[in-house]
Amino acid sequence: MRSMDFKMERPGLLEVGQEVTITEGLLPGSYYYTIDPSLAMSANYKLRDRLYAKEGKVSRVEETPRGFYVTVEFEDAVPSA
Repeated sequence: MRSMDFKMERPGLLEVGQEVTITEGLLPGSYYYTIDPSLAMSANYKLRDRLYAKEGKVSRVEETPRGFYVTVEFEDAVPSA
């Protein structure tokens, strides 16, 4: 099981227990992830920390002084070569 945090700009877009799908974006030297349809975005992750799962479940939604954050749990397995 792997957890990943996402920044959400407005409250009420996602709820605990909700199933979500993500889209992977590629930058030079890193990946980032977006909860579809553009509800929240992750930080940048190095190539070695790439997420292989494309679906997960919201485990926490939190409001902080810096904004709203969503934690998603993934069943992440590295694909075999």
